[in-house]
Amino acid sequence: MGRAGKKISVIVPVYKTEAYLRRCVDSLLQQAYSDMEIILVEDGSPDGCPALCDFYARKDGRVKALHKENGGLVSAWQAGAEASSGDYLCFVDSDDWVEKDMLEDMSEYLSDGPGDAKEIICCNFVINRPGKETKHYHRLAPGTYTGKRLEKRVKNHLLGHENRTVSMSRCMKLFSKSLIMDNRKYSDPEVTMGEDVNITLPALLDCNRLVIMEDALYYHYFYHDKSMVHQYDSGMYAGIQTLYRKVREIYRVKGRENGQRQADREYIYLLLLALKNEIRGAKAGYMDRVKSICLNRKNRGIVAHNPVGVSDFGNRMLYFALRHPAGPVILGVRAVFWLYGKKPAWPVRGNGKGRKRKGRG
Repeated sequence: MGRAGKKISVIVPVYKTEAYLRRCVDSLLQQAYSDMEIILVEDGSPDGCPALCDFYARKDGRVKALHKENGGLVSAWQAGAEASSGDYLCFVDSDDWVEKDMLEDMSEYLSDGPGDAKEIICCNFVINRPGKETKHYHRLAPGTYTGKRLEKRVKNHLLGHENRTVSMSRCMKLFSKSLIMDNRKYSDPEVTMGEDVNITLPALLDCNRLVIMEDALYYHYFYHDKSMVHQYDSGMYAGIQTLYRKVREIYRVKGRENGQRQADREYIYLLLLALKNEIRGAKAGYMDRVKSICLNRKNRGIVAHNPVGVSDFGNRMLYFALRHPAGPVILGVRAVFWLYGKKPAWPVRGNGKGRKRKGRG
C-alpha cells in the first residue's frame, strides 16, 4: 500500500546495540508499507551486531547490510543515505522501534506527482524508560505548512526557544531525499554534540512543504541507564562551541534574515546545558569552570543582548546563575541539584533523546 512510486529507504546506524537490534528491525519488517528498503549500516560494532545484520539481509530481500569501519553516527547515516535508492529517507536508531503503521500512515501525507516535493513529514514519539513511558509532540500545531505560512510560522522560529518548534532529531520524519543529500556538507563526522541539528536544520530551511501529523505517536525512543545524558561530559562545552559555529554557518549560507538572532538565542539554551553538566557533575574544579563559562566575554555579550524566556524550574536556576555567577549562587544551584539528584534531570530542551547527544534535539 502507500503512495504509488514513492519508495522509502529506512536507514539504521548500528553500533553496540546487540541487545536491542532485533526489536528494532522486526518492527520495521512488520511495516504495512510495501515499497521500502531497510539499510542496516553496521559501523564497526565489536559485538554481535555484524552477524545480526547479515542474518536479516539473508532473511528478507528488503534488508541490506552495509559494513564499514567505525566512524561515528554521522558517517554511518551518511553511508546509508549514499547507498539508498528511495525517493524518501527515514532514520531509525538501532535501539529504538516503531509502530507497524508508521510508514503507511506517514506516506498518506506525501505530495502527489513524480517531481521532487522537497517535503518533510513529521510524526510524534514516545520516550520509553524502564517501567515508564511519556508522550511527546512537536510544539508546532499539527497541519500542513507551505508558502508564507511555512516562512513565518516555522522557518523564522526553528531555534532559540526553550521548547523547540519542531524537533531537530533526524528520526520520526520522512525527508525528500534531496533535502538530505544536498545538505550533507553541513554534517561533519567529527561533530558529536548536536549532530542532528547539522542536517535537520538546513533540511527544514530548504523544504517547500512541512507536515506535522496529529497524534501519530509512532516512534519509540528507548532510554537505558548506562547512557543517560546527565552523566558528566568533559567535552560538552567545547562541543557546544562547534555546534554554535555550524548553526551560524547554516543560517548565513541559507540567508535567513533573523538567523543570527536564532543562533544566539539557541546558544544561550545550550549554555544552560553546559552549566547543568558542570554543576550536576561537580567534578574537581567545577566552580572555576562554571565561572569561566559565565564570565567569558563572548558569552556575556550574547546573554546581555538576547534575553530569553525560561519556564522550567531547573532552567530558571541555571539562567540566573548564568547571569549572576557568584560562588554562593552556584553553590545554591548545586545544593538543589543534589536534593533532586535521584530524580530525572530537568529538561533543558523540549524534544529529543539525551543519550544521543543531539544538543537540544
